[in-house]
Amino acid sequence: MTALTLGFDLLLAAGLVWLGWQALFLPRRFAAVVHFMAFNLLMALVWVRLEAPDIALAEAAIGAGVTGALLLTALGRLPSAAAVGSHPQQWHRYWRYPAIFAACVGAGWLAWGVQRLPRPGLAAEVTAKLDATGVSHAVTAVLLNIRALDTLLEVAVMLGAVMLVWSLGPALRPFAPATSLPGLPALSRLLHPLFLLVPTYLLWRGAHAPGGAFPAGAVLGAGGILLLLADRVGWMQQPRFKPLLRLLLVAGLALFLAVGLGGLLLTGTFLAIPQALAKSAILAVEVATALSIALMLMALYLYGEPAR
Repeated sequence: MTALTLGFDLLLAAGLVWLGWQALFLPRRFAAVVHFMAFNLLMALVWVRLEAPDIALAEAAIGAGVTGALLLTALGRLPSAAAVGSHPQQWHRYWRYPAIFAACVGAGWLAWGVQRLPRPGLAAEVTAKLDATGVSHAVTAVLLNIRALDTLLEVAVMLGAVMLVWSLGPALRPFAPATSLPGLPALSRLLHPLFLLVPTYLLWRGAHAPGGAFPAGAVLGAGGILLLLADRVGWMQQPRFKPLLRLLLVAGLALFLAVGLGGLLLTGTFLAIPQALAKSAILAVEVATALSIALMLMALYLYGEPAR
C-alpha cells in the first residue's frame, strides 16, 4: 500500500465518521437525511476500495437511493414545525463521553479479532469444491451452496418487512408523490435503459464474477422507485394487478423453497442441488430472487403509506 492510497483510505474513514455524526446529531432533519445519503455514497466507495463492486452498487442503490428517498418522502409528510428536532446537546451531553469510550473499546476489540482470524481463511476449501457448485465464482457459490439457508432467510425477512408495511393500513392504498417534481419524468426516461441493462449484466456476471441477485435486484428496484416517484407506473396501482403483484413478490422465495425441497427429495438434504442440475437451478433462483427483491423495494412505496 502506497502513501497515497493509505492517505485516501484514512480520508474515507474520517469522512464516514464525520458524516455519520452529522446524520445522527444535526438538529435540522432534512440536513440529517442528506448527510445520511452522503454517508452511504461514501460507503459505496469504501466497498469499491475493498474490491467488492457488487456490494458497492447495492449500497448506493439501497442506502443512498431507496432509503434516502424513503426518508425524504416521510420528511415531506411531516408538519412543517417538525422539520427541526430537539437540539442534540440537550439529550446527549450526559452520555457523549461514555458512548465515545464504548465506541473506542468496540473498535479496538474488533481490530484485535480481525488480526486473530485465520489466514487465508476458507478460500482453499471453497476453491476445491467450486466445480461441484454449478458456478465459477466463489462468492456466488458460497451464497447459494454453503450459505444457501442464510440467503433464503434474507429473502424471507425482506418479504416479511413488506407484509408488515402493507398491514399498517386497513386496505392497500396506492402511493402518490406529495409534490410534483417536473424533472423526474425526463430523468426516468434517460436512465430507464440503464436500470434494465445493469441488472441483466449483474445477473449474468454473478456466475463468474462479483454480481448476482441482490445487487441486480437493488439496482432494478431503485429504477422502479424512480418510475414510481415520476408517476409513470400507474398501471401497477390498478386493482386487477394486485394478485399478479403478490404472486411476483413471493416468486423468488417460493422458487428458492421449491429448489430446497427438490434437493431434499433427490439427495436427502435440504437445499442440496445435484451437480447436473445446479447451474440451471441457480440461474432460475437468481432471476426470480432479483425480480422479487426489486418488487419488494418498490412495494414499500407503492402501498407503503398507512391510512390517515
